[in-house]
Amino acid sequence: AAPAAQPAAAAPVAAAKPPAPQAASSSAKLAEEIFVSRCVTCHGAQGKGDGPGSLGLVPPPRNLSDATWQATVTDDYLEKIIAYGGIAVGKSAGMPPNPDLMAKKEVVAALRAKVRSLAKP
Repeated sequence: AAPAAQPAAAAPVAAAKPPAPQAASSSAKLAEEIFVSRCVTCHGAQGKGDGPGSLGLVPPPRNLSDATWQATVTDDYLEKIIAYGGIAVGKSAGMPPNPDLMAKKEVVAALRAKVRSLAKP
């Protein structure tokens, strides 16, 4: 009889690995650049909805720093509105979609984290 084969060492599963620190850092850096170049225009640097592009917008941009409001929305909601715009969640078309981010889940997650970081009690 042939000797029993030894089980092969399990190969690491790529999906189980956390993102490389460099990739996470890269996503966070890109998210910060996008926040400054796109979001600050209407939401303002502190997310209060008071950016220079907010004047005359009806409805006015969301005050992202409102902790009470933030407690009412899920991460999925924030990520959906970031990528697909206000219409995707039944809100104003004044919040534009970002089609270039739809396939960049890590960047959208980093933008969501940025929005969450703005919450003030």
